[in-house]
Amino acid sequence: MSKNKIMYQRYLLKEVEKRMGEDRRFIQVILGPRQVGKTTLVLQLLEKMETSSLYLSADNVEGSGEAWVEKHWQAARARLKSDAGKEFILAIDEIQKINDWSSVVKRLWDEDTAERAPLKLILSGSSRLLVQQGLTESLAGRYEVTYMNHWSFSEMHQAFGWDADHFAWFGGYPGSASLIYDEPRWKKYISDALIETSISRDILMLTRVDKPALMRRLFELGCRYSGQELSFTKMLGQLQDAGNTVTLSHYLRLLSSAGLLTGLEKYSASVVRQRSSSPKFVVHNTALLSSLSASAFKEVLHQPEKWGRVVESAIGSHLIDGSVRGLFDLYYWRNGVDEVDFVVVRDGRVTAIEVKSGMVGRHSGLEAFSRFFKPHRLLLVGEKGIPWQEFLKTDLREIF
Repeated sequence: MSKNKIMYQRYLLKEVEKRMGEDRRFIQVILGPRQVGKTTLVLQLLEKMETSSLYLSADNVEGSGEAWVEKHWQAARARLKSDAGKEFILAIDEIQKINDWSSVVKRLWDEDTAERAPLKLILSGSSRLLVQQGLTESLAGRYEVTYMNHWSFSEMHQAFGWDADHFAWFGGYPGSASLIYDEPRWKKYISDALIETSISRDILMLTRVDKPALMRRLFELGCRYSGQELSFTKMLGQLQDAGNTVTLSHYLRLLSSAGLLTGLEKYSASVVRQRSSSPKFVVHNTALLSSLSASAFKEVLHQPEKWGRVVESAIGSHLIDGSVRGLFDLYYWRNGVDEVDFVVVRDGRVTAIEVKSGMVGRHSGLEAFSRFFKPHRLLLVGEKGIPWQEFLKTDLREIF
């Protein structure tokens, strides 16, 4: 993790510190993919706040983990009493590794609430789906969520001096930045330390997956086709595995929850049509796409068709981060030969975004989309529009 002080991290640190300081009892949940700085943020927060604290990681806890949580919670209570009733912060990293974690946390939290104990709690996790399920089931109304996304182009530029081309290919994993000049080594790091760890430890160990090999191949297929629409039926043919579209849809949702791969729904005035549409694959971080490529950065940079896919995926990853943070809903659109790469919707306002980055034979669908839906705004990114390098610096709250 870079020691550089990135503005977005400073903003998150300031916001979380403010929330933790406002109430005597508070649960702060920090979600985000692996290797984006969640642990660093928590440790910086604990160091900055003038409050006694205990930091724990559940990443390697064996067994059910419930006794482990209770043991350390009791230790926090003892520390709180020894400090004459002052506030105390208990921080548990990778909480989703604990079976039925939300039930034991709710029980202990409610016990302290009854005793008016000024204990505050920080929970963090890499599997957005599993953590949010636990929050919804057991801790409704007791927490606030902060999402920590992949590092943006601006952050990687500030920290490492990257230009847009390097960011589009090597993505937003700060821990891999020192390896990019040895690309085979960089690719192995992304594959082993990020992809394999996320799939095996954040999905397969924590969720029932009947066909793990099928899910892995789905991920590889999605990376290969990032920026393209592919029907579930065609996927089954490509994957050469007995399965069904419901299974693939479920696996794609799990991959998205781990910050790896999303399948965008087709934009439609009908919710039913959206959910039944063929997904458009987009990686959450372009490093996932590049690390699986047989080509090298300097080769692809001079191949317009391949480079265009990389740029569109970089734009898509940027927009997915905004979608996951709840800024808007994200879709794509196609009608015959007319297509729009991304459709952004917030509070009934629609912005259509077309990416033009050197791919030949692309047919813009902005005019057709405008006739169908009367969007609030049309954006052309790339040739004859907003330079894609500039769009990657855009505050996504400003695109409306």
